[in-house]
Amino acid sequence: MQRLYKQPKNYFFRIYYKKMTESKILSLIEAKQKIEQWQSESKKIVFTNGCFDIVHLGHIDYLEKARNLGDKLVLGLNTDASVRRLKGQSRPVINEYARSRMMAAMGFIDAVILFDEPTPKELIETLCPNILVKGDDYSVENIVGADFVIKNGGEVKTISLVKGYSTSSIIQKIKESY
Repeated sequence: MQRLYKQPKNYFFRIYYKKMTESKILSLIEAKQKIEQWQSESKKIVFTNGCFDIVHLGHIDYLEKARNLGDKLVLGLNTDASVRRLKGQSRPVINEYARSRMMAAMGFIDAVILFDEPTPKELIETLCPNILVKGDDYSVENIVGADFVIKNGGEVKTISLVKGYSTSSIIQKIKESY
């Protein structure tokens, strides 16, 4: 089978592209500084969060729509321990390093921050995004951090989700098929 692209053999080229995705994975302090810089340039910062365990079309559609609401998309990504607390001991399927690298590789995501807390409340209050986004399976009143964002002059929005896509349903389908 012929490759559609040539794999780079140059070591420095491979390291550069690895670093390019890793450079978008930020600590809380780095993210705060980056967001303050972007906001000083009059950029609108959109924030969302989630586990993003097995990435599927629903995730891609949601994140693209979120990014289109502003100039920069910042993603709060649940750590492995946090995912286990939320979803059970068999999750996540994909570890936090791999999940964060995959998210960072998406061109429409500008920063990824891992968080271990039960909710992203502290993260939202530290980062002060202009726009807070969740899927339409939430109501604005139930979105963690909504009151803080609104109180600070920001907006809270929900985005319609692609029906029929969820990580849980994909896992169930795999279990039933194999």
